[in-house]
Amino acid sequence: MEELEIVLIDEEKKPIEKGKKKKNKLVITCLVLDILALIGYFITYGPWDYARNLLVTTAMTTMNHKYLARIFYSDATIREIMNANYVLESGDSTDISQITFIENDTGIYESIYEEQILKRDKDDVYKLIPISGNNYKGTLVAIYDASKVELALSKYFGTWGQYVTTITRENDALIGINASAFEDDGWSGNGSKPTGVVIMDGKIVYQGISTGYGGGIIGFTEDNVLMLTKKSASQAIAEGLEDGVEFGPFLIVNGEPSFIKGNGGWGIAPRTAIAQRKDGIVLFLVIDGRRPGHSLGIDMTEMTKILLNYGAYNAANLDGGSSSVLSVKGELYNRPTGSTETGERSSPNAWIVK
Repeated sequence: MEELEIVLIDEEKKPIEKGKKKKNKLVITCLVLDILALIGYFITYGPWDYARNLLVTTAMTTMNHKYLARIFYSDATIREIMNANYVLESGDSTDISQITFIENDTGIYESIYEEQILKRDKDDVYKLIPISGNNYKGTLVAIYDASKVELALSKYFGTWGQYVTTITRENDALIGINASAFEDDGWSGNGSKPTGVVIMDGKIVYQGISTGYGGGIIGFTEDNVLMLTKKSASQAIAEGLEDGVEFGPFLIVNGEPSFIKGNGGWGIAPRTAIAQRKDGIVLFLVIDGRRPGHSLGIDMTEMTKILLNYGAYNAANLDGGSSSVLSVKGELYNRPTGSTETGERSSPNAWIVK
């Protein structure tokens, strides 16, 4: 009889213990959600501007994710934040006479950055330099012969874009990065319609709608000088521009960095930039982003700092986000964030090194 009573008592306790456990789990879950909500609210509306500025500027400079800012803030607040974070460019154009193509590897270097750029084998066409910092990783490419840099179009230019890796392979190029931005309504753009003007071989081959992101025409003259200019395409061509695209902002012009307020108004994201040193060496910079644990990306301030460290005399921002791609010998070298298997998105053109 005693054994029977023990069994009955135990059986009666089990449903009670299970119920308590479920209730405890529910309480803990609700508590965690409440804490997360409070943290989110505090970050979004708390006393520090950094998180607000980062969220708004990052969202508002994307093509299709501006709603992420509008969920939390009014249009007036968004305007206030954007007005407090911006890039103020000088308005000057490149003084092409200041670029002198010289071989200056003396074996004595003023900084680690100069050593990384200049120390190389005599026959090197380019050098890959890993870049890393607080929550970002990427690659700087030093191109020692500027005459080897040119603009290459998608085979289906005007109808369909191609991956930068494909454009690089089809042109037997060593290096490739994304060049023009493109119209991307609903994040469904196929890379067929570049934004702004595209110039090749001294002729306008496409005239799209400008982005309004600052900058102007970015390209190379017949003398292999990187030209940054706010003049018209026809004026740029008259001054010797051979290949060019339109984007921005300009980050450095004639050795002078743009004034950057806050984070520059672009938030943190994957980035691509093109630059040239005073000695003629061309720099491609590609920084990965939107990949926690690998690289979150950088803002305009940090990108300008990197380029200045490596001696950039003229430099401009190119299209970033999921368009940021670096191809080396036809293979994908970085980790882009597009929705395809490789992460690449189709682009209308690419800057390549042959």
